[in-house]
Amino acid sequence: MITGLVVALPEELTTLTSKKIEKGDCLFIADELLVAYSGAGPTNAAAAAELLVAKGAARLISWGCAAALGASLKPGDLILADKLIDAEHSEVDINADWHSYSHSILSKFIDVTCGCLAESISIVSASTDKKQLHSLTGAVALDMESIAIAKVARQYTLPFLAIRVIVDPVEMNLPLAINHSLNDRGEVVLKKLLAFLFLHPGELPGLIKLGLNFNAANKTLKLVAKELDRLTNFCGDE
Repeated sequence: MITGLVVALPEELTTLTSKKIEKGDCLFIADELLVAYSGAGPTNAAAAAELLVAKGAARLISWGCAAALGASLKPGDLILADKLIDAEHSEVDINADWHSYSHSILSKFIDVTCGCLAESISIVSASTDKKQLHSLTGAVALDMESIAIAKVARQYTLPFLAIRVIVDPVEMNLPLAINHSLNDRGEVVLKKLLAFLFLHPGELPGLIKLGLNFNAANKTLKLVAKELDRLTNFCGDE
């Protein structure tokens, strides 16, 4: 049974494979593991999920990073969502059996946080906005792609799982350089980032901190990636 994984960012992609995948395309990284590199945002994620289904994926995983909404979460913490809530506050279910099976495997070697994962249609930079979202939704974390992938899975009646790792804690305000460097696809443009940093050198410490947080998140994702064969052995009757 082919499992399709959607990955939004190149940094997240490197936690799964060293193979080059063009944005908007997919390839097999193992006999039954098919990875799509979507680019950021729900529209790209939905298109990638549709591509995976067209290529034969019988279940879908949202893979990558997230922002913390829960106060206790720190960079590198693993989130195995047990519920999703979209930008209109409608709930989308997770496959409970696959979730339970995955939790039993992962919790043997790493701390796993379960809870609701909320959708954002754009980057949420401010700590105050993250706290407000937590108050409104009760979600422990937030990302831009998981809901879109889950809705494609629901459309085709496929099992879905969200595996996400925290980058920015709830108290962290993302550096202003990030929003100023984004293109219309939600991707950081290095040239714009460097230009903004040249004019605002005080942004550098925040960017360094964010880079360290990404490293912590990617370290966790690489640990989980080693267990993908076991996670995807689930057939629904364990």
